Amino acid sequence: MTEFDISIDDPSSPDVIGLLEEHLAFAQKWSSPEDVHVLDAKRLASDTVLFFSARMFGRLLAVGALRNLNAMHAEIKSMHTVEEARGQGVGRALLEHMVTAARGRGYARVSLETGRGDAFTPARSLYRRSGFEICQPFGDYKISADSVCMTLLLSSP
Repeated sequence: MTEFDISIDDPSSPDVIGLLEEHLAFAQKWSSPEDVHVLDAKRLASDTVLFFSARMFGRLLAVGALRNLNAMHAEIKSMHTVEEARGQGVGRALLEHMVTAARGRGYARVSLETGRGDAFTPARSLYRRSGFEICQPFGDYKISADSVCMTLLLSSP
């Protein structure tokens, strides 16, 4: 299996900004405007967010963030893999890394919101294979035809 360098990163790095712009464009293309919940670099740099990147030989392959909702609940945000790296395990590795980080911080639950359409099928499949289950909207999310919320209950560390 390929090894990726996954670590906390700066969401304002030029290569990260480029991938976040791709993430926003993807969300805008495949979701209705009211269901585009992308965080910009400034919001990803918040004290309530741990922002991660996955790289190989210094090249950015994927990003994702873990946002604190409360002492027991975190949210996965801004998961995006560069198109040419999809299907190579980087998304899975990044997701596993973020879930491990959530456990280490004492969260009991990690949730996320993603699209319901065909373009989001690979993401939903990844989340399902990682143990996430469909749940009711959480936080500020609302029931929507374009959106699905998923959650993972974490066992004790």
